[in-house]
Amino acid sequence: MSSGPLDRYWRVLGRTERARYLESKESTVNVSIEAGDEELMRAHDEALEGAQWRGRGPALLEVKIELARRAMMRCVLCERRCYANRASGEAGHCGVLDARVSSEFIHMGEEPELVPSYTIFFSGCTFDCVYCQNSDISTRPRAGAEISPGRLAKMISARARSYTTPGSLTHDASGAANVNWVGGDPTSNIRYILETMNKCDANLPQVWNSNMYLTCHAMNLLRGVIDVYLTDFKYGNDECAKRLSEVDDYTRIVKRNHLLARDDAEMIVRHLVLPNHVECCTRPILGWIADNLEDVKVNVMGQYRPCHHAMNHEDISRPLRPSEYESALRIARDLELDMTL
Repeated sequence: MSSGPLDRYWRVLGRTERARYLESKESTVNVSIEAGDEELMRAHDEALEGAQWRGRGPALLEVKIELARRAMMRCVLCERRCYANRASGEAGHCGVLDARVSSEFIHMGEEPELVPSYTIFFSGCTFDCVYCQNSDISTRPRAGAEISPGRLAKMISARARSYTTPGSLTHDASGAANVNWVGGDPTSNIRYILETMNKCDANLPQVWNSNMYLTCHAMNLLRGVIDVYLTDFKYGNDECAKRLSEVDDYTRIVKRNHLLARDDAEMIVRHLVLPNHVECCTRPILGWIADNLEDVKVNVMGQYRPCHHAMNHEDISRPLRPSEYESALRIARDLELDMTL
């Protein structure tokens, strides 16, 4: 791994290294694409560990796409494990069938390290957050545009060609420093995202912007193609997670996936501070990050406002107080976390 929280990311932007997905298109795997599930996954994992094949086997990225295609026949991409046959039109909890893009644009409101970010919002989500600030996206999985992977790849390449350092004399506001896959949540659309990467040649870092409620299988499909995990660590206990997002076993799963993600790539961890949740959620989350995640950036976010169904829940029915946000920042500073710019 690199010596600083985002060192490799900066090197890709400086064109001294390549985005990881480009390397996965050149690494071939010693297996037939028609092989059984176990054999295909075993060869995939061996390729990720550096056992490259010099023959005519499929590219690592092509193997990932095939594994993702098979996963959609009994969908276990998120930890709800619906086992829905999405390939035959059966929707699981998220409601997502074919990927639908709710919006795509240059986002200037992300972490300063990531701006300008070409942000691709997918419809649908694996969570049911009662305070969702994007409920028009997350609760409408069939809304949005169907954009082919090939067309989106061309759109990404155009953004890459236009990118120059912000503030320079040649700065083009249409350029992007990275591709930011988000939603809703992008987990349901892993196959589509991998297919888009396979059509693309832009040397842009890939950012996985997610609630991190993925299965180990889904995390494995992302290994070797994601440059920065932009994670959302919401709750410090399972009771709050169940009551406010209707998810089970939250802390174990999300902690596991943060460790897997940090072993794979660079990371920015987001935590949205909720009113009345500094002690039950913010403090244990930031403490766990300090104890378990080295060389990561942390964004302690204070922009909570009651949205969606938040007014039905007394503890989060009001905006965050400045004193609560200051308490959260004080915890982060005391723990000496490396906060975003």
